[in-house]
Amino acid sequence: MEFAFSGRVIEWRGPSPYFFVPVPDEESADIREVAAMATYGWGVIPVEARIGEVAFRTSLFPKDGGYLLPLKAAVRKTHSVSAGDDVSVRMTVRLQP
Repeated sequence: MEFAFSGRVIEWRGPSPYFFVPVPDEESADIREVAAMATYGWGVIPVEARIGEVAFRTSLFPKDGGYLLPLKAAVRKTHSVSAGDDVSVRMTVRLQP
């Protein structure tokens, strides 16, 4: 299951800051339909994502009926991405065998 979308980077301030791109509602609805085949627990969904030339693996976090794509520091640093920036994402949900 592949997706392409754009979104604004948000920051969650906890003990250490995390940066996310919210997955749009339409794509989140499609992901919910296959969530049981993809999740490995706690509702997180494993994905392969790409921003620009940087590909990375991570897991979507469920949030308020949608999902958040965590942005690894290496991705943010390579593209000088920070909170408030708009990014284009290509993402594939990794279904469990």
